[in-house]
Amino acid sequence: MILILLGPPGAGKGTQAKELAARRGLVQLSTGDMLRAAVAAGTAVGLKARPIMEKGLLVPDEIVIGILAERIEQPDCRNGVILDGFPRTLAQASALDDVLTNKKLKLDAVIELKVDDEVLVERISGRFSCAECGAGYHDAFKPTKVKDVCDACQATKFIRRKDDAPETVRARLLVYYRETSPLIGYYYCKGNLHVVSGMGPIGEVAAAIESIVEGAKA
Repeated sequence: MILILLGPPGAGKGTQAKELAARRGLVQLSTGDMLRAAVAAGTAVGLKARPIMEKGLLVPDEIVIGILAERIEQPDCRNGVILDGFPRTLAQASALDDVLTNKKLKLDAVIELKVDDEVLVERISGRFSCAECGAGYHDAFKPTKVKDVCDACQATKFIRRKDDAPETVRARLLVYYRETSPLIGYYYCKGNLHVVSGMGPIGEVAAAIESIVEGAKA
């Protein structure tokens, strides 16, 4: 089984992919993890990616596709994979189609997690963590029990990621709508697309995704 999760940053793709992978015995694949693993393993494609990554440059699509093609052939992927954060562009989607066709595999479902933009901004920009133990919190959804005191270690220093600032989150959304949202129309026309509201509780969203996957499996 091959699944793709689509959605803007903060929509919950990573959380849902992790839970779905555990339930279904699938492997969650992210491009970053695949690239780092290929470089560490010294594969042919990984050797091409290494100098590019060391310079902090964007790895070309053909290398990413090559690493994906290698990865899905490994034994742990025999039950299937969930692609989290890939493809990001129409060119990558087309290249993925070619890889799957060549390997006589099919894309079972593309699941779009739909979330209101301002909710996304609130979700991401409200995140912070303990500077000492790394425990995660949120201004609205998971504040510390005692103001400015970590629940886990009682430290009083906290940090926020710079790229979680509201203006940065909106800039990331702009990139998503410009580069990735065209995939929604692409997969709709292919008949693969399923839309799930990401506004509900994690368990509710997971149940909706599970229903789609069960239908795709039938």
